[in-house]
Amino acid sequence: MDRYVVIGNPIAHSQSPFIHQAFAEQTGQTMDYERLLLSLDNFEGGLGNFVQAGGRGCNITVPFKTDALAVADELSERATLAEAVNTLKVLKDGRLFADNTDGAGLVMDLKRLGVPLAGQRILLLGAGGAARGVMGPLLAEQPATLVVANRTEARAAALASRFAALGPVTHQPLDDLQGAFDLIINSTSASLQGERLTLPASLCHSGTHVYDMMYGREDTPFLCWAAEQGVSKRYDGLGMLVGQAAESFYLWRGVRPDMEPVLQALRARLEQAQ
Repeated sequence: MDRYVVIGNPIAHSQSPFIHQAFAEQTGQTMDYERLLLSLDNFEGGLGNFVQAGGRGCNITVPFKTDALAVADELSERATLAEAVNTLKVLKDGRLFADNTDGAGLVMDLKRLGVPLAGQRILLLGAGGAARGVMGPLLAEQPATLVVANRTEARAAALASRFAALGPVTHQPLDDLQGAFDLIINSTSASLQGERLTLPASLCHSGTHVYDMMYGREDTPFLCWAAEQGVSKRYDGLGMLVGQAAESFYLWRGVRPDMEPVLQALRARLEQAQ
């Protein structure tokens, strides 16, 4: 049976096995998908052992996304731009093909939710790996502008400069944001850590959509802030998680699964577990 894993540290919380087994059942694919915990200093060795044992591919989560970039033999354009990898495919000759499906997963979910992107003013909070992974796919949707905001403005400026050739991207300091936006996306780890970002109410107008890449049973602190501003169109990142997994599954198996029933099953599973 074809074997796949998700590699990370920690990894016990990962919902990827549930998602991919559901995709396999839906599409009639025969495969096995498990979690693989590796020590922080043994990514290359652990990955090598998995491949030598016949592994066909893997998802990569924190903190190994740049390690995966370093060991890849061939990079997709998305992985090259993001400078991070979340999907590896073992090619027939044993070489490793690397991709980053995070941005595709985000755009897939935004379209599923009916969020317009073309011609829109988009604000992306954060300038780390999560932001890098989604910049290219967001700019490919031809927004009016994409503004990157970060506490360390120099990082936002560097990220904007890196993607400037792909579309209208600028940067602002997180503590001095100006203007109103049609879509605000949080890629920072603030929600994961239970922290609230200090943001001006003027960022929102009556039709603003707000999206947090994090998710949970309850609204994240960022989505709570949006609710306090009167924003009704608020979304968490569970659909992005399923969307990026669907893109990985397609890369491995050549079959594109329907994410909607799997997303509904996953949300029900999380609600029952808490």
